[in-house]
Amino acid sequence: MTRIRHADTVLESVQSSSAAATSRLAASWRRSAVKHGLDPTHSAAPERLDAGTLRHRRAALDPFLVVATPRMEQLFGLVGQSGCSVLLTDADGVVLDQRCSDGDAETFQRWGLWSGAVWSEEAEGTNGIGTCLAENRQVVIHRDEHFLSRNTGMSCMDAPIYGPDGRIVAALDVSSARADQTEAFTRLIAAMVAQTARAIEADHFRASFPKARIVVPGGERPDEAMLLAVDEDDLVIGATRAARRVFGLGPTGAIRPCPASDILGRQDGLSGFERAERTAVIRALARAGGNVSAAARGLGVGRATLYRRMKRLGIGETGA
Repeated sequence: MTRIRHADTVLESVQSSSAAATSRLAASWRRSAVKHGLDPTHSAAPERLDAGTLRHRRAALDPFLVVATPRMEQLFGLVGQSGCSVLLTDADGVVLDQRCSDGDAETFQRWGLWSGAVWSEEAEGTNGIGTCLAENRQVVIHRDEHFLSRNTGMSCMDAPIYGPDGRIVAALDVSSARADQTEAFTRLIAAMVAQTARAIEADHFRASFPKARIVVPGGERPDEAMLLAVDEDDLVIGATRAARRVFGLGPTGAIRPCPASDILGRQDGLSGFERAERTAVIRALARAGGNVSAAARGLGVGRATLYRRMKRLGIGETGA
């Protein structure tokens, strides 16, 4: 499809009274034209931030980038030799870092898929990065699905990455320069992008709660990072976006600390103090390798006293 024909197709969809209601792509095209006032024939290169502004944006996300970069490089190792670049943006669609092979660098620089470029939907219309962030979901924008005609030579596969507060912190993008990229290959890369995004999210969550115990609730879906952060008092103090949704902890912001047993449904008929005592006894037995005498010394009680408590709390000598 020529650039002129592509622009005509976009504008025809934008002018349709029903297209935006039945198609997510058409809705994004309409946002690009009506809300953001963009012209599909606009041919100027994407805006690029100056080096100082880019450093400032990177510094603001430095702890996140520390854990994200190794995962990003791992993904590039899988797709980099097939005409693909890997990009990591902030929540505003600004490219903070990118990887591509030397042979493809000129193409991606010409397209504006480079550090410092702004790929928000407001700036570039429908595109993988911007639409992923605007719609808060994983997207694939393939060639002619882009809003701007000059972007129709690329295929973009994106997934959002959520921070510990449940809000989007970044977008992970793989863009392809191959004109012959098949639908099956696109689906495969999209799955790899989503998996890597969730791995980055989990790594970042763990790094954000270094002193907490990280609990992985049962039933975790492979395409979600469902984790809880539990402190030394057995209170849940953090939850990933998926865990927030499953356990009703609120979509964003700080969560109100609550007992892990309340969330996970492990009440077992004991009072709060009894559960805490049971936990302390089991931990002492574990540290002592099941030796009751050593566990009693660790707890500062007599051996007979510990046996009585174990019986009352339903604990065997192995701690089970």
